[in-house]
Amino acid sequence: MTQPADTAPETISGGHLVAKALKAEGIDVIFTLCGGHIIDIYDGCVDEGIEVVDVRHEQVAAHAADGYARITGKPGCAVVTAGPGTTDAVTGVANAFRAESPMLLIGGQGALSQHKMGSLQDLPHVDMMTPITKFAATVPSTERVADIVSMAFRECYHGAPGPSFLEIPRDVLDASVPISKARVPEAGRYRASVRQAGDPEAVERLADLLAHAEKPCVLLGSQVWTTRGTDDAIDFVRALNVPAYMNGSARGTLPPGDPHHFQLSRRYAFTNADLIIIVGTPFDFRMGYGKRLSPSATVVQIDLDYRTVGKNRDIDLGIVGDAGLILAAATQAASGRVENGATRRKEWLEELRAVETAAYEKRLPRQLSGAQPIDPYRLVHEINEFLTEDTIYIGDGGDIVTFSGQVVQPKSPGHWMDPGPLGTLGVGVAFAMAAKYAKPDKEVLCLFGDGAFSLTGWDFETMVRFNLPFIGVIGNNSSMNQIRYGQAAKYGENRGRVGNTLGDVRYDEFARMLGGHGEEVRDPADIRPALERARESGKPALINVWVDPDVYAPGTMNQTMYK
Repeated sequence: MTQPADTAPETISGGHLVAKALKAEGIDVIFTLCGGHIIDIYDGCVDEGIEVVDVRHEQVAAHAADGYARITGKPGCAVVTAGPGTTDAVTGVANAFRAESPMLLIGGQGALSQHKMGSLQDLPHVDMMTPITKFAATVPSTERVADIVSMAFRECYHGAPGPSFLEIPRDVLDASVPISKARVPEAGRYRASVRQAGDPEAVERLADLLAHAEKPCVLLGSQVWTTRGTDDAIDFVRALNVPAYMNGSARGTLPPGDPHHFQLSRRYAFTNADLIIIVGTPFDFRMGYGKRLSPSATVVQIDLDYRTVGKNRDIDLGIVGDAGLILAAATQAASGRVENGATRRKEWLEELRAVETAAYEKRLPRQLSGAQPIDPYRLVHEINEFLTEDTIYIGDGGDIVTFSGQVVQPKSPGHWMDPGPLGTLGVGVAFAMAAKYAKPDKEVLCLFGDGAFSLTGWDFETMVRFNLPFIGVIGNNSSMNQIRYGQAAKYGENRGRVGNTLGDVRYDEFARMLGGHGEEVRDPADIRPALERARESGKPALINVWVDPDVYAPGTMNQTMYK
């Protein structure tokens, strides 16, 4: 006998269960490119009040989810279809993996009822994603959808954060089940705190090392921002009078001009310090695999991931845990001592400041150069002078962004974004999209190489469509110049133009064609006025700046891959 309609159990579809799980995690936007396998998720998002931002390439969706996580401190989410939709997103997931950025990629999949039958866009997604995620799985039944989504978010925060991946077969996603049979985790009740304060004995040992150090320095890495340990890091360097260098997302921890903020004397400090504290940065290629640190210095490494501590280089002390909590504990432990070493380090800071000043003054003529084509140092100098305390700066490129790393100093914490150690080009528009969506009151400025912009630049139209104004600056040398330098250095100038030369593209016209603001700049005196007009336009903007193709950043010329 059929059950009367008014007493039938309330049912819910798999797509709506996804949306409920996203809402429980605090997700307020998904970045996506549509496909038949995933549309029920959109329907659920509409009911749950989750914005659907549809882009033109799945790589952009994944990069935007990564960028959203970096800006907000919450995990990002991208949703793509099966097969090529998921493979297009692989680069964005891989970038988040190397950058320790928590995000969830949801991919479609053919129906379970058609498993191994050759359904449309069927691929072994989980097998492909497993090496570049912290968790990858197939959702086996509609009842488990929300449960496994929450599981994937939980796994994002195991140790150092990172991405997770789920594929959801089409019949699992589209089917409806009684709500009473579906496990729907409740917000705030399926994840524990991940903040680890570190071994107390190790923290005491660090305090002792600081008390006796004559010439300490600290490198604040991306995990300082990831853990939102900015205030604790500031208290640490100021209370104990320790010079600080910053890389990755930690740039901006200290404002420019702060007496403990250093940028250009890092090599000198690493060579001459007696105590070097590395916080939230692995000994990877950016650190010369640890070889750039003085062999006679005492080295301390603090990291969220046990596997990173002591990797590639021996250390004297390793502490696993939350950067902010550990720095706060070390500050308290050292400050309670009769002599914590802070006073006697005055001369050390003066020594480093002299090195810093000399390096700045040596480079200043190029930063003020009136040369045409424009010296890249002049371009990044103008950008640095243009930034406000509310400007989020994004670097997306090779050689031109290497220039900016020496000059551009964000004025607030969390206001620097770059790809991270994977070195992925094409993140710029996606990061700008995420930053402007998450922080609409912030100004967003992105410096692109022309090669980098070309990879994902069509999503400039998405910025126009969603009314997400930002200031894009393209350092245009019609080349993949970082690679060009290496080829010329290895094979000679006569083979320096093989496979790396681009057309002279008017990106300013491209911007105007898509409904944005566009300008071309050839005279360095016109850079600042063009930046001002882009700011005033209230539109997505591209300023196409023609820079000298025969000038290379020192960082480009020093890369070991070319030697």
